[in-house]
Amino acid sequence: MKSTYQNILNKTEFNPPSDWLQIKTIDMHTGGEPLRVIISGFPELKGNSVLEYRRYCKDNYDHLRTALMFEPRGHADMYGCILLPPNDEEGDFGIIFLHNEGYSTMCGHAIIAISTLAAEMKWIDIKEGDNELKIDAPCGRIISYVNISGGKVNGVRFHCVPSFVVGLDRTVDVEGLGKVEYDLAYGGAFYAYVDMNKHNFDFDLSPESNRALIQKGMDIKRAVMEKDKEILHPFEEDLSFLYGTIFTGDSLHEGIDSRNVCIFAEGEVDRSPTGSGVSGRVAIHRARKELDYGQHMKIESITDSVFKCSMIAEEDYGPFKAVIPEVEGTAHITGMQTFVIDPEDPMKNGFILR
Repeated sequence: MKSTYQNILNKTEFNPPSDWLQIKTIDMHTGGEPLRVIISGFPELKGNSVLEYRRYCKDNYDHLRTALMFEPRGHADMYGCILLPPNDEEGDFGIIFLHNEGYSTMCGHAIIAISTLAAEMKWIDIKEGDNELKIDAPCGRIISYVNISGGKVNGVRFHCVPSFVVGLDRTVDVEGLGKVEYDLAYGGAFYAYVDMNKHNFDFDLSPESNRALIQKGMDIKRAVMEKDKEILHPFEEDLSFLYGTIFTGDSLHEGIDSRNVCIFAEGEVDRSPTGSGVSGRVAIHRARKELDYGQHMKIESITDSVFKCSMIAEEDYGPFKAVIPEVEGTAHITGMQTFVIDPEDPMKNGFILR
């Protein structure tokens, strides 16, 4: 007779009942920031553009966002994406982004990761050198370049949507912090940028200050949202909201220009330097005459991961003088998952304890 342990060794596949939903994903990270790429099993989304798919998902399948992002399948800082048809025949594919609060408009770390995955999975015919992808995000079309060297992915750089400054050196009163100075800028999403060197806060940009960064970042976000009425995208109402607070400061390492800690959505801490966030910083540094063509910045995150960013063009964008940023980084695959959702599970839609 077989022992229980022998059964364990021999019976390693679980076959869910037919009424259980199965969703397959490939999990990745960019600079430590997770990306759960939904590959199959998610219900079909209806629409004719990425923004329409995003609205349809929000209205009809938000419980699946929470099931995949929240505990017990995810965590408070989880991030994911769904791949979709492009907006037109010129695009390669569309993408919408998921997190603990809802659906973001742009995500640079996800663009770097999904471009890496497109090459690793041979979704595209790869060649040595740069391989171009046209990705339709909610904020617009992103052009990414997957660099292949020796048949392997060496890194990804992308050109973001037009990024612009709404205002510099604004102030807001925040309970517990007093008067806080910030810059308001857009890099595919709107952020309030707070320079640590201009304030005498009792926390810093180290991992040990993680809790304080979350709390104070959300306090600043809410205060800015209440006061600042210029968080308006010139063309899309769906993009007109403040996504987060980005604290900037001095780097802790030689050869790195700056440190960036982004608190976004409902208190998520970006482990990467934040692709849309550094895109907004390119616009800010250009507006301050601190960045010119041919120059680049290396910006590190709370995990010490680094993005390299620069400015490749300028253009008028509605009432704004915008820049086109280029952002470069690397991503890695961490696992393949098949998640099941038992309709009888009282916690099937997920929960969060922070």
